[in-house]
Amino acid sequence: CKTFTSIDQSKVEASIERIYDRFEQLVALDPSLPKLHRTDHARYLQVSLERLSSSYECLDSSRPWMVYWILNAASVLNLRFADELLNRVVDFLIKCRSPIGGFGGGPGQDPHLATTYAAVNALCIIGTDRALDTIDRTSLKQFLGAVRESNGAYRMHIGGELDVRGAYCAISSAKLASFAPEDELKLFEGTAAWIAECQTYEGGFGGAPDLEAHGGYSFCAAAALMILGGEERCDLHALLRWTVNRQMAYEGGFQGRTNKLVDGCYSFWQGALVPIVQSLIARKEHRQDIMNVSLFNRLALQEYVLICCQKPTGGLIDKPGKPADLYHTCYTLSGPSVRTDTHPCSSSATPIYPFRRRCHSVATVG
Repeated sequence: CKTFTSIDQSKVEASIERIYDRFEQLVALDPSLPKLHRTDHARYLQVSLERLSSSYECLDSSRPWMVYWILNAASVLNLRFADELLNRVVDFLIKCRSPIGGFGGGPGQDPHLATTYAAVNALCIIGTDRALDTIDRTSLKQFLGAVRESNGAYRMHIGGELDVRGAYCAISSAKLASFAPEDELKLFEGTAAWIAECQTYEGGFGGAPDLEAHGGYSFCAAAALMILGGEERCDLHALLRWTVNRQMAYEGGFQGRTNKLVDGCYSFWQGALVPIVQSLIARKEHRQDIMNVSLFNRLALQEYVLICCQKPTGGLIDKPGKPADLYHTCYTLSGPSVRTDTHPCSSSATPIYPFRRRCHSVATVG
């Protein structure tokens, strides 16, 4: 019996098949394919940082996110913007800083953990003294305390929803801001236990207890537990099994949930989750051998990204037929760039390193 899901899946597979068939003809003429179109993506990011199109008006409350998506994607491409432009970015993020701590989605907006995470990460990517001094650690600590629940869970904003994203955004922001150890202990007492309650029967994590397992939430949960040292509280092997089974056998990319379609952004949310879980298992079970095993098909993932997700005009996409946007450009690029010690071409330079340092037998930069 066909369902809406199975019909959509068949359509996606058919579109992927056409693209791969065409690619086989092209690679016969040019064996250097597939290529990362770095110049096109760099231009797309440069233009977007200076001036967004009107289609982004609906994301007015997510403006620090757009800054972060651009800067993080640029870092993956080993692209550094001019100092004058980065200073303007800092000027803008200063305007997003809330007097009660944290950062809002735009100037004058209420602080929110998601946009605080985005702003703090963006400022750390810029890395200048002025950028780092923009993070007001005292008021940030007060804001985190204001959205913390007594059980260690975090609301996304004052009076907002409880969500595992909130816990991760708070933990990451505090760690990047170099909070004192005693402040971290106080802020995140009980947080690891609450996160563990979000693990589902499938093995992945939902946004809150008793919700469906999802790639984005699972990444946030595992990354938070990695920082907190709370891996004893969850079933890591169940999480690993669920995660690796989200790679699509035909497309090569990842889906975010069971019985959902492939999406380029999950090349990061799921692809980066695998080495995190491997590291957690290695730490919990004293098993470094697990770090020497590749647990998903990295070549298939890279082929999906490079062959199916690049727009000729720059930017990356969810899947064929979708438009490029900053969110998918950031995370679709980031997935194949995650360094792991299991890859024969892994670099010791940085945890996430530019595509141009990868094996040229797999992909070259155009």
